[in-house]
Amino acid sequence: MVNVGTPSDGLMAPRLPTIDADSTNAGGCGGASRQSAAERRKALRKRLPPWFKTSLPTGDAQTRYNETRSSVHEHGLHTVCEEARCPNVHDCWGRGTATFMVAGEVCTRGCRFCAVGTEKIPPALDASEPSELAEAVARMGLDHAVITVVNRDDLKDGGAGHYRDCILAVNERCPEVGLELLCSDLDGNLEALGDLLDNLPLRVFAHNVECVPRLDSVVRDSRASFEQSLGVLREARRLRPDILIKSSIMVGLGETDEEVSEAMRLLFEAGVEMLTLGQYLQPSDRHLPVDRFPEPEQFASWDGEARQIGFKAVASGPLVRSSYRAGLLWREARGGVPILLGGQVEI
Repeated sequence: MVNVGTPSDGLMAPRLPTIDADSTNAGGCGGASRQSAAERRKALRKRLPPWFKTSLPTGDAQTRYNETRSSVHEHGLHTVCEEARCPNVHDCWGRGTATFMVAGEVCTRGCRFCAVGTEKIPPALDASEPSELAEAVARMGLDHAVITVVNRDDLKDGGAGHYRDCILAVNERCPEVGLELLCSDLDGNLEALGDLLDNLPLRVFAHNVECVPRLDSVVRDSRASFEQSLGVLREARRLRPDILIKSSIMVGLGETDEEVSEAMRLLFEAGVEMLTLGQYLQPSDRHLPVDRFPEPEQFASWDGEARQIGFKAVASGPLVRSSYRAGLLWREARGGVPILLGGQVEI
């Protein structure tokens, strides 16, 4: 999932959706110089507010960060931490945790918020990926691992079979590690979802709605929708009542506070038990601009509201991403201590 996520730079130049086409500068004698579209987009980017501060790891945390980075790269794996340019990469990797992204480093969709590169027909799936992933998870000594995916609309099952192979390989190699799958919508293919989840050894099934329903056409690829995502979440709840269901919402894309509240209610009614809310950050000048930066107090308000609605675990804060401290959030859903207090991340 998320994002402001934690992603890695891809090797291929991403084909990102543009807000408008570049124009050439105009000017001359007595004429005003005109900015190009790219220059206008850059000028309109909002400055980060003062509460957006992260610290680099030191000491043991720096060592764990280096070890995690080396393990990921040595096995040729992709992480959403790097691909989505997540602001929490130093924090999470400094704790020896990472969210792995499988099925390639490019996506078949072109959502306007996402830093992951897009290709209509990505490279073929890597048959060695499940075993490489399992080995990396084993070497990192994790107790909770998140495996997320790119959309693979080029495949008949949306990539479900490969995602399943990856989960099973990790479980076979590391049966003590709790697993969380942050899944795509599989293009609404509920049969493929059923095949994927059948007796799959998971703690958490997650799928992100990303934004409020009204903004679907602005934020997400045309093949995605809030209603389709709800359908996936409902079916996952029906198929696997034994595991926890999770979703995530980004804010700062043009939604209202009331729309966030309604989206939370719709998710809860669909069977979602774990919820994260975080601030959208513009990955580049070619992505959607940030509409607003809700203050930490507003995130604290959403946190309280989500708990009143009935969610078992909530992470709501400016720097929160869908997989941020996922193991701690799972423990909260199982009766543990909340990981967020007053809208601020508890370190």
